[in-house]
Amino acid sequence: GSSLEPQERSMEPPAAPPEEEEEKEEEEEMPLTAAPGPAGCQLFGYVGIEAVLDQMKIKTMKMGFEFNIMVVGQSGLGKSTMVNTLFKSKVSRKASQPSQEEHIPKTVQLQSVTHVIEEKGVKMKLTVTDTPGFGDQINNENCWDPIIKYINEQYERYLREEILITRKRKIPDTRVHVCVYFVPPTGHWLRPLDLEFMRRLSKIVNVVPVIAKADSLTLEERTEFKQQVQEDLKAHAISVYPQEDFDQDPDDRALNDRIREKIPFAVVGADQEHQVNGKRVLGRKTKWGIIEVENPAHCEFPLLRDLLIRSHLQDLKDITHNVHYESYRVRRLNESNGP
Repeated sequence: GSSLEPQERSMEPPAAPPEEEEEKEEEEEMPLTAAPGPAGCQLFGYVGIEAVLDQMKIKTMKMGFEFNIMVVGQSGLGKSTMVNTLFKSKVSRKASQPSQEEHIPKTVQLQSVTHVIEEKGVKMKLTVTDTPGFGDQINNENCWDPIIKYINEQYERYLREEILITRKRKIPDTRVHVCVYFVPPTGHWLRPLDLEFMRRLSKIVNVVPVIAKADSLTLEERTEFKQQVQEDLKAHAISVYPQEDFDQDPDDRALNDRIREKIPFAVVGADQEHQVNGKRVLGRKTKWGIIEVENPAHCEFPLLRDLLIRSHLQDLKDITHNVHYESYRVRRLNESNGP
C-alpha cells in the first residue's frame, strides 16, 4: 500500500455488465448531434482580452479621426455661430476669414474649412462645409443640385481611391457624415423648399433638422412648430437621422426613439460668454435676461451636441460608410459594368 513504484493501470475500461453493453451499442448506432452550449465560454483565469480596447484607444489617439459636417440654411440663421458653439472654437468660415467682406453669392457655392481640434490627446480633423446663398434667391428652383453634386463628388473621390490596385493604408475621408439643416423659425409649417431639400438629401446623407434662432418663438409656439414639422416629415415620408430602419439593438432603439421625439431641435447659438450667478456661461444677452445655450431649460442645443459628438458620432460615420456610400458604390459599379 505504501509502495513508491507506479502502479500499472490498464487503458481498457472495466468490463461492463451485458445489459450495459447492449445499451452502449444502441447509443453508438444513434447519430451524433452537437448539443447546444452556452453563448459564452467561462474563463478560469485572466486572459487580457479587454486590453484590446486600450490598444484601439492608443491607436486612435495617435492617428486621429475625421469628421465632416455640412450646414445648410438661409443667410442670417446663425449657421456659423452654431458651428462655433458646437465645437467651442472658431471653426466657421467667417471666423477663419475675418478680414474679408461677406458677399452672398448669386448661386450656391460650397465653401469648406478644415481644422485640427485636439482634446485630451485625441485629435479630430474637422471639416465644416457651408452653403452660402442657399434659399436666398427669388427663384430657388434646383438650388439643391450643387449640394447633391458636392456630396456625390466626395463619394466618387473615396471610391476611386478604394478601387486602386495599390491603395493607401488609410484613405482620406472627405465624405459628408452629417448635414445639419436650419429651418427658419416661422412657427407654422415647413416650406416646400425645406421639404424638397430634405426629401432629396435624406437619401444620400444623414440629415438632422434644427429650428434656428428658437429664442424668437415662445414655448407654446415652439411646441406647436415641432409637432407640425414632425407631421410634415411623416406625411412626406422623409427619414431624417436617426433612421428607424437602422435600429438593431433594443437599447439603441429606445435611445433613438427619445431623440426622434425631440426632432427638430430648437437651438440657440452664441459664441460669447456672460456672467451668470458667478459662472461664465455661453449665451445671448437680451433686455429680459441671458439665454444660456447649454441650459436644457432654455434651448435644446445640449441635445444636438450630444447627438452629433458625444453619443452618435461614430454611428454617423458608420451609416455614412455602410449605407449611403455603399448604395452609391453599388450604383456606380453597376453603371461601369453595364452594357
